[in-house]
Amino acid sequence: MRILCISAQKPDSTGSGVYLAETVASMAASGHQVAVIAGIDKDDSPQLAPGVEFLPVRFRTPELPFPVCGMSDVMPYEATRYRDMTPEMVQAFRNVFGQRIRQAMLDFKPDAIICHHLYLACSTAFDVLDELAGENRLPDANGEAVGRKGRPCPIWAVCHSTDLRQLRNHNLEKERIVAAVRSLDGVMALHEAQKVEIAELFDLAADRIHVVGTGYNSQEFAPRGGLRAVRPLRVLYVGKICRAKGVESLIRAMNLLPFDPEAVELRLVGGYSDQEQYHRIVELAGRCRFPVVFGGRVSQDDLVLSYNESHVFALPSFFEGLPLVTVEALASGCRAVVTSLPGVRPWLDASLPDAPVSFVEPPRIKGVDVPVPEDLPAFEQRLSDALLEQLQAAAERPLEGTGFDATAVSWDSLAARMTELIG
Repeated sequence: MRILCISAQKPDSTGSGVYLAETVASMAASGHQVAVIAGIDKDDSPQLAPGVEFLPVRFRTPELPFPVCGMSDVMPYEATRYRDMTPEMVQAFRNVFGQRIRQAMLDFKPDAIICHHLYLACSTAFDVLDELAGENRLPDANGEAVGRKGRPCPIWAVCHSTDLRQLRNHNLEKERIVAAVRSLDGVMALHEAQKVEIAELFDLAADRIHVVGTGYNSQEFAPRGGLRAVRPLRVLYVGKICRAKGVESLIRAMNLLPFDPEAVELRLVGGYSDQEQYHRIVELAGRCRFPVVFGGRVSQDDLVLSYNESHVFALPSFFEGLPLVTVEALASGCRAVVTSLPGVRPWLDASLPDAPVSFVEPPRIKGVDVPVPEDLPAFEQRLSDALLEQLQAAAERPLEGTGFDATAVSWDSLAARMTELIG
C-alpha cells in the first residue's frame, strides 16, 4: 500500500511527532511505501526511517514567515500558537500545505492518507482531496460533467488530544475543521475516553471512530543491567518542563518524602518554551530538600540511559493524550506514578494489566489543564504518598529493574492496526 502521512509539526519532537515517525518506520519495514508531509523550520533536517520519503513544508520562509505551528500552547521548541494566527497566516498555511499535498497526490499517488491531529492540516488535506474529486467528474451522454467519481483515496486522521484542546480553547477555523473531520473516512483514537470526546465534539457516530492505542520501540526501550544505583534512588520525569505537566507539583511532592536528602534524586528531562514558567520551576527546584537535576532535551540513546538509571518514573500531568513515555519507562524496568486521567488508566489497565503503576487522583481542573489552586496541596500529598510507595518497593531491589514485560504493545502492532483500518 502507498500511504501518505501528514502532520503540521515537526516529526522528531513531542509525543505525536514520535508517534508519526515510529509508525511510518514500522509501515515501511513491513513493505508499505510511505511518504510524510510535515512542518519544519527552514534549517531543520529531521531523519526519518530508511525508505520513507520526506516532503517537508518549511516555516520561517517567505511563504510561511513564522515558526512551525504547535499543537500545544507550550512546545519544546519555538512555535507559533494557533490562537495567535491572523487570517493572513492561516491562509498562507493552507496555501503552502495545500500545494504540497496536491503535488504529493499527483506524484506519490497514495492509496490512503493518514493525518495526525484533527486540526488545520487535516482540514487542508480534506479540502485538497475534495477539490481533486471535483476535477474528476463523470461525464453524461453529451460529455458534460455531472457527478463525482469520488475522492482519489480514503483519508483518515489520528487524534492526539492536543487537537481537541485547541478546538475547545478558541475558535480558529473551528467550523471548517469540524466539517472536514465529519467527512473523513474514519478517525483513530488513542483510547476509549478520547473516542467518546471525539464523538461528542464532532457529532460523529461511534462506529466511525476506532481505538488504536499507542506503541513503543521494543528494541530500544528495554532493561539494561548495571545502570541503577543503590543510592540515590532516582525519580525521573520526561516531558515539557511546564506547569500543565504538573512539574511544580512534583517538586513540592518530593519535599514531602520522609527520606534523607542524599537518599533520593529527581531528574527532569525535557525542553521548555515558556521562559517565565521555566525560571519559576528552577527556583522551586533550588528550594527542594532533594537534588533536582535538569537534563534538558536529550537524544534517544540518552533517554534510554535515563530510564535505565532510574527507579521510579513520574508523570503528574493535568492533561494527557496517551503518554508514550510511561510505556517506555515501564518497558525499561521503572516503576511508575501517574495521574489517573480519563482514558489513560483504562488503557494501561487493559493493555498492560500487571504493570507496576500507582495512579494518583488529579485535582479539579478549570478549562483543560489548569488545576484548581485549593486542590493542589491534597493532590501533592497523594502524589508524594504514591512516590513513597513505589520508592520503598524499588529500595528492596534497587540494582534491578522490575522485570516487567511490556512487549504486548509495540509500534509494529500499532502500525498493523492502522494499515488494516485504512486498507
